[in-house]
Amino acid sequence: MTAHQVVTRIDDAVAGHYLALVADGDEQGAAAFVDGLLDDGVPAQRLIVDLIGATQIRVGELWAANEWSVAREHAATAAAERALATIAARTPAPASPAFPGRTRAPATVAAPPARGRITLACVDGEWHGLPARMLAELLRLDGWRVDYLGASVPGRHLITHLHQTGPDAVALSCMIPTRLPRAHAAITACRAAGVPVIAGGRGFGPGGRWAQPLGAQAWAATGEDAVTRLATDWPPPYVAGPLYSPAEPLSADEEYTHLTRRRPELITTSMQRLAASYPAAHHYDQSQAESTAEDLGHLVDFLAAALYVGEPTIFLDFTQWTTEVLRARDVPPNALRAGLRLIRDQLIDFPSSVNLLDTALTKIPQP
Repeated sequence: MTAHQVVTRIDDAVAGHYLALVADGDEQGAAAFVDGLLDDGVPAQRLIVDLIGATQIRVGELWAANEWSVAREHAATAAAERALATIAARTPAPASPAFPGRTRAPATVAAPPARGRITLACVDGEWHGLPARMLAELLRLDGWRVDYLGASVPGRHLITHLHQTGPDAVALSCMIPTRLPRAHAAITACRAAGVPVIAGGRGFGPGGRWAQPLGAQAWAATGEDAVTRLATDWPPPYVAGPLYSPAEPLSADEEYTHLTRRRPELITTSMQRLAASYPAAHHYDQSQAESTAEDLGHLVDFLAAALYVGEPTIFLDFTQWTTEVLRARDVPPNALRAGLRLIRDQLIDFPSSVNLLDTALTKIPQP
């Protein structure tokens, strides 16, 4: 694609050229490319959603298929952030009704936002900040004043910010189900502060199935859905009463509490016993051993999240996904099977955990 070509929409050629730029970690090239697309009249929203967002999904797929390294994925994300910053710099927010005909107020006068003020944050422990950053720009373009707090925001700092700024809403991003307990705590605190919450991110499950049970007043499948919901159906009606009412209180779940407290011990003991259960581990170098310990930690975290929400698919879907990721890296299913059994052996007195681990074991393909 030549530099002088005029482009008016995101087609396969445009997407392929942009993917090549971020694949090479070319931050300046990616920024210049989206800058040119803006000059050609491609709407900023389409660049954010259909180019940057769609490409990031593809980047994740390439990593999962072991076609890209973690380093290459991170370089591509950095290039995407640079491209997004270029779009933000080129596209001022809409004029406020208080300042008709202007895209920004005089320097001495603070223009009120066209819609209101919203705080946008990633759940504590959630480091996938780019999707939330893209939503921040979509909301800004729709007339919101956005306080984007970034990745992994501790709950206490989020609440302090709410008391200091008094926003009309909180948008909370959670991309990984293991962060759901912290999402629940943050949502509870936001509602206690009187600020309604709209949740987003695949961490809340298919169709956002765990968002409202954990207290969020709304869930949005995409950034554009969030923009529409906040513009047309907000604030939601206030609902008093408990935020979550399972058969047993979440905070009192004995197995969840045991699992989270014993996490380091579970991983250490499993690593000590791994070679006896999976002889190939005798030959692991330090890097392989560290990766295995990290994988065991993920298994424990997803098991804990499944127990917390009372939803087995959180754990079972993760073990199936892990099977495919390991297969792409030439790690046989027996390695995952051994890890699951080592964790199971340490949780024999906890029936819900054992049942989940047994079910996961039955779903792993036999060698």
